[in-house]
Amino acid sequence: MTTPAPRSAVYGAPPLDLVEVPEGAVQLSPLRPGAEALEALPDAALGDIVVAAPPGSIERRFVLAQALRALVPGGALTVLAANDKGGQRLRGELEAFGCSVAERSKARQRICTVARPDAPTGLDAAIAEGGPVMVEGLVSQPGIFSWNRVDPGTSLLLAHLPKLSGRGADLGAGLGIIAKAVLAAPTVKELTLVEIDRRAVEAAKANVADARAQFLWADAREAALADLDFVVSNPPFHAEGIEDRGLGQAFIAAAAGMLRRSGTLHLVANQHMPYEAVLRAKFKSVKTVADVSGYKIFEAHR
Repeated sequence: MTTPAPRSAVYGAPPLDLVEVPEGAVQLSPLRPGAEALEALPDAALGDIVVAAPPGSIERRFVLAQALRALVPGGALTVLAANDKGGQRLRGELEAFGCSVAERSKARQRICTVARPDAPTGLDAAIAEGGPVMVEGLVSQPGIFSWNRVDPGTSLLLAHLPKLSGRGADLGAGLGIIAKAVLAAPTVKELTLVEIDRRAVEAAKANVADARAQFLWADAREAALADLDFVVSNPPFHAEGIEDRGLGQAFIAAAAGMLRRSGTLHLVANQHMPYEAVLRAKFKSVKTVADVSGYKIFEAHR
């Protein structure tokens, strides 16, 4: 049997004015719906890979270790990160894996290039540390939003969530914590968990053992759902480490399009997020259910 030729790959969205991504490079980021999984690739499957490194140190070392594992000996790894989001640590992290590093700086980014050594060191430990883990009875993984604790906004939403019924969706479902609470009501017929992070989708499938739950690896802003009775959401306001206030506003607009007439959105948001205007533009009525501890809970009706 012929061994497949090593492929080119890219992880995330590295700035194309800083690094060159080969044409046809396969996308491996868990934040790109439909992408292949880096951790599922066999050893020596890649000839080269360009990585936009995640900001979290455990997640970043996991990705670097998986990239080195998947490269052929001598294969090229180019990795970059903003100086204030792990870039200053890249050289040391790669050297700890036994790599000889060529480093340059541009546009407040550190860009490191290495050739995979024949026998890199420490890969197994970094992969084990950054892999799936049990946290307070839930499957999780470093890199998932609030992976090692229940987010305070989620806790507040759960404390004010009424008993729901009918068909609904959880937009930005994460590990499935809100979904588990929603499905505790026998009046809920179906709940679609929509999540852009493949790792979170896989964790939620393990955490939410309910036949009424459906799982969708997708951008909630583009999910093809309609005629729902309710939507619940703790929307993100960061996209791959960068604050984006428009992201939550887009979630609200998407939720409005998914709901039937008189359907309800239950939303938690940080107090400083500018969501009231879009809520009032998209919904017939909007009520602030709670405004405490830096968070607001909104109930909006179509």
